Amino acid sequence: MLQAPHNSHRRPTLGALALLLITFVLVSCGGSNSNTPPTPTAPSLVQFSPVTVNIPAAALNSPVTGPLPDNTILHVDLTFKVNAGQQGQLNKTGSGKGQDLEKQANSIGISDATYQQIKAFLGIQDAKLTLSKLHTDLKVDAKAKTIATLFQTHFVIHKYQGRTFYAPASTPKLPTFIANQLITVTGLDNYGMPFHTGVVFNKSIPLTGQTHAQTKADCSPPSNQVFPKDVADAYGYAPFYQNGYHGENLTINLVEIDGATADDIQNYGQCVGFQGHIAVKDIDGTPTQAEGESVLDIEMIEGLDRNANIVDYETGTPSSASLIDELQQIVDDNTNNAGAGNVVSISLGAVESAETLNDLKALDQRLSMLTQLEHMTVFVSSGDCGAFADGVYKSFSVQFPTTDPNVVSVGGTVLHVDNQSNRTDEIVWSDGSDLSKCTNSWGSGGGNSNYFPQPSWQTGPGVQNDASRGFRQIPDVSAVAANLAFYFGGQWVTFPDGEGGGGGTSAAAPIWASGMLLVNEALIQHYHVFFYGPSLFYYVSSHAGNHPAFYDVTQGNNLGFNATPGWDFATGLGTPNLVNFYNVLASVASQQ
Repeated sequence: MLQAPHNSHRRPTLGALALLLITFVLVSCGGSNSNTPPTPTAPSLVQFSPVTVNIPAAALNSPVTGPLPDNTILHVDLTFKVNAGQQGQLNKTGSGKGQDLEKQANSIGISDATYQQIKAFLGIQDAKLTLSKLHTDLKVDAKAKTIATLFQTHFVIHKYQGRTFYAPASTPKLPTFIANQLITVTGLDNYGMPFHTGVVFNKSIPLTGQTHAQTKADCSPPSNQVFPKDVADAYGYAPFYQNGYHGENLTINLVEIDGATADDIQNYGQCVGFQGHIAVKDIDGTPTQAEGESVLDIEMIEGLDRNANIVDYETGTPSSASLIDELQQIVDDNTNNAGAGNVVSISLGAVESAETLNDLKALDQRLSMLTQLEHMTVFVSSGDCGAFADGVYKSFSVQFPTTDPNVVSVGGTVLHVDNQSNRTDEIVWSDGSDLSKCTNSWGSGGGNSNYFPQPSWQTGPGVQNDASRGFRQIPDVSAVAANLAFYFGGQWVTFPDGEGGGGGTSAAAPIWASGMLLVNEALIQHYHVFFYGPSLFYYVSSHAGNHPAFYDVTQGNNLGFNATPGWDFATGLGTPNLVNFYNVLASVASQQ
């Protein structure tokens, strides 16, 4: 039974000389009266530094098919260094009441004075500047000709291994006083591969013409699927409901690259009694199709947190640039409500090795801010191609952003329950029946990152193993990924029965996010604190004693790694045993 309540910067400073050396004339909002982008009249007096474009040498040396048209609109993003605390073994934050971080923007990111100096160089006519609320991100939207002038280069189009992409023809440069503030610059190329969802259907549904008419709900799904009640009873969510917790006044933020069909979500919501609020925010364009991912994610939350708020951040383009913008929008939207106990769920990814280092750095920065500054736990699906994220059997690889050390990587299982929804058995979700092509059906993603080193907090039985290489290992935890009932395209979607079907790790991530919201709600109510971040899962695992906080999955494999006692590359620490998970944290909170 659920435990009863207890009573209980770096701020850069620049001399005025830097401004005197820049001959750009400012107008309101950073414009200029000239018709063409100006250049410094005495560039030798201004120190410039190179801006690294981390594209493989073979790609940069590939054939050039022509120049990028001057009028092409580029969206360049400058990511500044952040003054943020480091993650520890157990991260705790305050009362659950929203905090206003925007008042600290000058000490978190660049100062107002520094921004004015940067704007003096970049804020010319036809260049729109947008500074983030925490002064950690500056967007520069302009035509390619303008961007080329600002960065002292020009852009060309390459053709490489069947792909077409643009990139700078020479090393870009910025004044050193700007370059010294940067972690990375993105948008000077589009080499990185698009991100993809975990849900794959034979057809998508156009979002035009949706009537959203109130109709009698179809609440008669096939009987052989896993329902919210099964998940809630098997994983210990139900005791939270019995104590009055259903996600009230808390929010799960979703990051999506497809649209959601309102009729489907409404039908599912009526069947499970969802009473929360759903908001949709379009970033970098509006999706025109529903692929099923957004619907799946929303419905998993509807079924498990019936009073929670859901904010669906969606985009019309699956690029890393749009994902950067979506994460930045979540950061901005929560600067005045940081530390409220909200969470983030992401069910998409791209092969880690297919993304540029600049994109990885930019995305990592925003994930770090969501976790370390705004105290939100970020759950990311581990992928659905087993140990081979690139879809090539025996080519061991992983996908990003699930490899990022600021997120909780979530793998997938097959859950079996009896007719009272009691957990009877659980094995790794995988399907090796057709190894010629992965259509997001090979199973729970897992393996080693090739970029992120292993965090100091990733410890415990099983973590040190024959495949350990000193890099971040995924997944951290798992949840049911197979045979989950959800409503899409005006009907209940039937997955293949048995080991080969399911919603994939795309469903497992919002299932864990829903559980974390319940834990946060109870902790805030009883102790006026909550905990966050991936490190806490390893802390809880090592402090659970005789009452394990995770169901250790020891059967099956993800085609590359076997499930073993303790942590493993197929299911991580295991699946939620939510009451025990909560009780470990409650014990810590009660001693504060």
